[in-house]
Amino acid sequence: MPKNKAINLLPQEEFNASTAGRVLRWATSTFRIIVIVTEMVVMGAFLSRFWLDAQNSDLNNSIKVKSAQISSQADFEKKFREIQAKLNIFDKISQDQDTSKVIEKIADNVPENIILSRISLTKGAVEIRGSSFSDFSIVQFINNLQSDPFKKVELGQVSSSEINSGETVFVINITY
Repeated sequence: MPKNKAINLLPQEEFNASTAGRVLRWATSTFRIIVIVTEMVVMGAFLSRFWLDAQNSDLNNSIKVKSAQISSQADFEKKFREIQAKLNIFDKISQDQDTSKVIEKIADNVPENIILSRISLTKGAVEIRGSSFSDFSIVQFINNLQSDPFKKVELGQVSSSEINSGETVFVINITY
């Protein structure tokens, strides 16, 4: 029985001896290396995708947590900014001594039954908005203000409150 023998149809010595053979051998060995390197890069990119996905997921969770924290602090931030604005206004008013004296005089003359809702200050004038359940308290407040050295105290607008029946809403204009 005959033994199997491997037959090489391309002669090794002549193939390496010719220029075309050497170029072909170089090209096949070089392209093999390029294919291997390319496969390694692709596999590295594929494996790094898992790491990048995990990192992306962690960052998304972190963003969700931080935006929830910011949302929960929104009311506090709003109140804080409102108080800060009021403090800035108070600082400006307290630096102006004339205005401070006028506000002190008005505050000293407010009867117990009157609730002031707004005091608007302009140069030389004050507008006071308030409410009271007693008309007598409003008259007393105006008389108290007229006894102080204000140039002019006048009752601007008087109306019934839409919210509370029996409550009178008023506006007093003062010139100093």
